[in-house]
Amino acid sequence: MDISRRAALAAGCAVGLTGLIGCGGEATAQSRVGRIRLTEAQWRQRLTPAEYSILREGGTERAGTSPLDREHRRGTFSCAGCDNQLFSSATKFDSGTGWPSFYRPISGAVTTRADRGFGMTRTEVNCADCAGHLGHVFEDGPPPTGLRYCMNGAAMNFTPA
Repeated sequence: MDISRRAALAAGCAVGLTGLIGCGGEATAQSRVGRIRLTEAQWRQRLTPAEYSILREGGTERAGTSPLDREHRRGTFSCAGCDNQLFSSATKFDSGTGWPSFYRPISGAVTTRADRGFGMTRTEVNCADCAGHLGHVFEDGPPPTGLRYCMNGAAMNFTPA
């Protein structure tokens, strides 16, 4: 599938599904365990409502809404929940989907698990330190990995180099 078709499909699905039921699938904050453990009240105090929805409840942002999708400077993308460094800007690419995309995380920065929501199996990506939901990884990315880590911009911060 070419990028323009993928972008159209992703945007249509995101708008339709997010508006109706979110993108959490079966993955919940209770089923993920990271090295940093806070109560839900502490997470609510620490995070904005959008960050909480994504990181702790497995939600997603609408395609094309994150400024991080258009971020092209050299630097590091880190978890908005715990500041764990997740992705180098050297691995970022424009997937045309409307979400920040990377072909490789920083070693040890993320974990993955099966997400069987919406009648399909996808691979959910979580922060290795706080277990926050970041997005999903797909096998349609560029070389050298062939992977597309499709991340929610609201789940990350960017620090320029």
